[in-house]
Amino acid sequence: MKIASVQMISGPEVGPNLATAARLVAEAAATGARLVALPEYFPLIGATDEARIDAREAPGHGPMQDFLSETARKHGIWLVGGSIPLTARDPAKLLNSCLVFDDQGRQVARYDKIHLFGFTKGEEHYDEAATIEPGDAVVAFDTPVGRIGLAICYDLRFPELFRAMGAVDLLVLPAAFTDTTGKAHWEILLRSRAVENQCYVLASAQGGRHPTGRMTHGNSMIIDPWGEILARLDKGDGVIAAELDRARIAEVRTSLPALQHRKL
Repeated sequence: MKIASVQMISGPEVGPNLATAARLVAEAAATGARLVALPEYFPLIGATDEARIDAREAPGHGPMQDFLSETARKHGIWLVGGSIPLTARDPAKLLNSCLVFDDQGRQVARYDKIHLFGFTKGEEHYDEAATIEPGDAVVAFDTPVGRIGLAICYDLRFPELFRAMGAVDLLVLPAAFTDTTGKAHWEILLRSRAVENQCYVLASAQGGRHPTGRMTHGNSMIIDPWGEILARLDKGDGVIAAELDRARIAEVRTSLPALQHRKL
């Protein structure tokens, strides 16, 4: 089955970002993809902390959630909605949440980002814990494409999260990796997660210079269970697609039964 990744350069206003996402998801669906993934924070990047808090939606309905549901139903696809800000237990914070909708527009899964990014190098500084409440649940679920595990951006650095999902056919990772850390580690980490879990990896990234000046790494990728990159987009808005072949998964796991050899 064909899967597709959408890459964006989102700005701080929700409306224009939803319009861009709608155009790119339509392009992805036109390739014949059964599952399409959007990047982290596809509806807004670069907004102030206050603006992101104000944009939160209560789980169930809201402009961002309704957009995802309607778009999935319109194109008859499974849509992994990157991530959006949802209300948290702490009224001063938000959840960075990835919602998945089936081809009828029904929400079938939700993952709240567990690992919160912190980074300081020169004038570049990030502290997600200041405004984001971490999730606490590992998420994997079944689809017509196969069994899928969800993670978001910084989660990529924690292999134990992916092991806790059990055997999956596909890992979907929306992201907004900084260009600094992305140049150093993005490809290495993505290919490592594919190789060690012997599954496909679909990474949908923010990629380029955002209106606020922030630079994200991009390089959305689809990687097979042997660690081979099947499709890649460096920078800019766009779509990549590739076939997910379950026979390929079985071949890799049969020839190198590393998952069966695990002792811990």
